[in-house]
Amino acid sequence: MLVAFNKPYRVLSQFTDEQGRKTLADFIPIKKIYTIGRLDYDSEGLLLLTDDGKLKHKLANPKNKVNKVYLVQVDGIA
Repeated sequence: MLVAFNKPYRVLSQFTDEQGRKTLADFIPIKKIYTIGRLDYDSEGLLLLTDDGKLKHKLANPKNKVNKVYLVQVDGIA
């Protein structure tokens, strides 16, 4: 299974948090699914999740040189 999730701003790219912040568990009710990479807490955008360990390794391992594209908008810097 492969899930494409538009991670909102101020949500952790993990399923648990001891500090009570919003996590993926607040949006994704699927058990035994794992992120492929991550986005920072203060970032938003596409996050891929899978239950397939081989696929996760293939996409996340730097040795496989999978291209990634980031579009960045910075607010508040002059």
